[in-house]
Formats: sequence, C-alpha cells, structure tokens
Amino acid sequence: MSAVTATYLGTATVLLRIGDLTLLTDPALDPAPADYPGARPLHRNAGPAPTAGELPPLDLVLLSHDQHSDNLDLTGREVLSRAGRVLTTPEAAARLGGRAEGLDPWESRTVTAGATTVTVTATPARHGPEGTEPVTGPVTGFVVEHEGVEYGGGALYVSGDTVRHDALAEIGDRFRIDTAFLHLGDAHFPSTGDRAFSMSAAEGAALARTLGARTVIPLHFDSWDHLAEDPARITEAFAAPDLAGRLRWLRPGVAEDL
Repeated sequence: MSAVTATYLGTATVLLRIGDLTLLTDPALDPAPADYPGARPLHRNAGPAPTAGELPPLDLVLLSHDQHSDNLDLTGREVLSRAGRVLTTPEAAARLGGRAEGLDPWESRTVTAGATTVTVTATPARHGPEGTEPVTGPVTGFVVEHEGVEYGGGALYVSGDTVRHDALAEIGDRFRIDTAFLHLGDAHFPSTGDRAFSMSAAEGAALARTLGARTVIPLHFDSWDHLAEDPARITEAFAAPDLAGRLRWLRPGVAEDL
C-alpha cells in the first residue's frame, strides 16, 4: 500500500502525493509582497513555502478557476505549462489552452501515474452570493477518488473558492468524503460591502456536517489582505461536540501523512 501526503504551500495551494501521482491545487506561487490591480485589487502579504522552483514534476494540477491571482498568478501559469495535465472549468481551459481540460459539474476524468490511477470529478461551486456569477466567473471544486493507498477509504474533496449553497449537498450524497480541503477566509472587499466571496468558518463547519467528512483541512485563509478572518474563528467553529477531532491544520512546507 502507498501513502498519501499533503504539503501546504499557502492560500489554496496544496501539493498532494497519492501513491505514484503528484498533484498540485490552485498554483498561486508569486513571491510576496505582490499587488494585483483590478476592480477589486489584491495584495499578497506572504509568499509560498516551498517555492515554485522547489516543486517536483507534476502529473496533475487541479485549478478551481483562472480569473483571480490568489488561485493562479504569473508563477502559477509557468507551473501549469510544465504540468502533465490540468483540469479546470471549461472557460478556463479555453483561455489557457495547452494541457488544460475543462470539466462541467459531475463530469469525470481518470489520470494515471505509474501504478496509481485516480478519478477526478468536477463539483459545483459558486464564488459569491447568488447573482454575482457574471462578475466572479465560473469556479469548480473537485473530488479525487483513488484505490490501493493507505487511507481512510473515502475520497478527497477540494472545494475551490465557493460560498456554501444548496448544490454542495449533493457532493455528500454522491461520494463518501474522507478528507475535505475547504477554501475558507470569508473573503471580503471594500467595494462590495458585506458580501462574502468564500466560506466563513461557520459555513465551513456547516458544510463539513453535510459532507460527513472525517477530516477537514482549512485552505484559503492566509497570505492575502482580503482573507481577513482570524484562524482562531475556524478552530472555534469546529469545537462543537459533533465536529470534535475533525479539524486539522497543515504546517506550511511540511509533507504530512493523511
């Protein structure tokens, strides 16, 4: 049996080793500080660890969306160009070209590296309140199923940048989720007032209940000014008796067994 390890690089970027397969999520890898102008300017205040130059060869990148620099930046685009395969939204795939392939919700692909084969299924995501989709653009999450590895027997879920909404409930109906990587941070911008563009700690805890996940790993809560939710609130939200023992923090730059 082969192990599954996860290395947290910062924001929504995680390096996963599943048997013989090496997978990276949402490569935002520019050094900090960095500024990204736009209708909602972004400021990166902490860089990744490890850096892009320290990454191993990648068999697969799971990209939730390409339109925001905290999920794909200039260095991340260079990493994409060297990856064996990229799965993302159809719209992002059309813009990126090359090895990028777009998946609609519930569409699946198999990916093989060495003796390891995984099945990746795109899942619904909505990057803000209902009605903001024309502004935020399409986003996807992913479920990764695999066999022949030392693991809890369920699937991995990577939420992508999403708020909690009704379509997410179907994920728990379709799959047995073992570990959920949830994009939190309660993203807000001065120009949009109290509208949130990613899950809060409370929403993440509620989704964990819906999914029935054994373990929840927070992502997308640090390194950028617009991700201002105190991580202590995440810990507090998962302190409820029915969620006891589910929350797990990854140490940046450290490969940890799942």
